[in-house]
Amino acid sequence: MPPRFFVPPPLQAGGHCVLPPGPTRHVQVLRMQPGDAITLFDGQGGEWQAHIEQMGRNVVSVQVLAHQPADRELAIDVTIAMGMPANERMDSVVEKTTELGVAVIQPLLCERSVLRLAGERADKKVAHWQSVAAAASEQCGRTRVPTVQPVRALSAWLAGLSSEVIGRRHVLSLRAGGHGVASGQPGEQLLFLSGPEGGLSEAEELAALRAGFQPISLGPRVLRADTAPLAVLAALALAPR
Repeated sequence: MPPRFFVPPPLQAGGHCVLPPGPTRHVQVLRMQPGDAITLFDGQGGEWQAHIEQMGRNVVSVQVLAHQPADRELAIDVTIAMGMPANERMDSVVEKTTELGVAVIQPLLCERSVLRLAGERADKKVAHWQSVAAAASEQCGRTRVPTVQPVRALSAWLAGLSSEVIGRRHVLSLRAGGHGVASGQPGEQLLFLSGPEGGLSEAEELAALRAGFQPISLGPRVLRADTAPLAVLAALALAPR
């Protein structure tokens, strides 16, 4: 199978484009040559057959060939809003939630957050996480790349949520009893709020409930901040339709 690369839209049959820096490095590592086949996707659905035209020291140009329909996305639209875990764990969450089909990732700054980002440092992290999501989409066969939203404070994010947005809202809570993750219907929008290390504070959870979130549980065990979102997506991905 030819290697897959994400190229910003739009792509069109018979067109030409230059690969972004990440895919360019990958092509060079693979020691590919002009004429070799690759697969491209631009996040608009489906894939494009292509082949390498020219290779320079830091530039790889390709010709785009035929479009091929492909749909490997979840049937439901899932947003994961989460208190950012520290160290490299957020990178892992972005990568793995992408593989499991998330549509939107909203990094949040909560009362108990260890990782605290703002300003230019936050912008650089979001750009990095967006590139992680693109690379994960290339690897796992997705034809769309999740959107990583700018870092927001939880209180400001909750205040900015529109009551007109259609979709179910859930907050992961240890106090939710036996109410677990329910499968969604095709085309439905689901929003899940998950806390950082140490979880959401009582005040934060109450604020979420006032914003229309319903508490759900992932079972009797306490899951790490970087495990809980994966458990949600795995349950949704494997639920019968």
